Amino acid sequence: MEKREHQINIGFDTEVADEQAVRELIETCAKRVLASENVPFAAEIDVTVVDADDIRAMNAEYREKDAVTDVLSFPMYEFLNGKAQEELETEPDSGCVMLGDMILCYTRACEQAAEFGHSPARECGYLTTHSVLHLLGYDHERGEQDARLMRAKEEENLAFLGLTRDA
Repeated sequence: MEKREHQINIGFDTEVADEQAVRELIETCAKRVLASENVPFAAEIDVTVVDADDIRAMNAEYREKDAVTDVLSFPMYEFLNGKAQEELETEPDSGCVMLGDMILCYTRACEQAAEFGHSPARECGYLTTHSVLHLLGYDHERGEQDARLMRAKEEENLAFLGLTRDA
C-alpha cells in the first residue's frame, strides 16, 4: 500500500499581499508540525484565511467570544498531546484522516506581527503551528505544564523552519 502525503487544503476568503507565499508558508508549517509529531497516518487539514469580520463572527458563534482573534482550531477527533483518544477514520475521497479545520485571520496576524516587531510570515507561521498543535490535542489553557509543553513545541518547529522571533 502506498504511503499518502499529508494534505493541507487552503482557501482564501480575504485578499492577502502574496497569496502564493502565504499558501506555501501555511502548508510548510503544518506539514512540519505533523512530521515533528511523527503522525503515523496521512492527515488532512482544511485551512481558511479570513479577515477580522469573519473570524469575529466565528469566534462569537462557536466560542461565545465577540472579539477578533488570530486563529481558531476545530478538531475532528479528540487527541491528548499528540495521541489519539478515539478511533480515527480515513476519508474515502482523500485516503487521509481529517484532523480538522483551521481559520486564520490574516488581518490580525499582520497587526500582531507589527506589535511584536517581526514579519507577517513569522506570525502566520506561528499561528499555523499553534493551530495544528491544537488539532493534535495540545492545549495551553489546560494548565501551566501543558502550556510550557505547547510553547516548547511551537518554538522548536519555528526554529527548525527559520521563523524565529526576529524573522
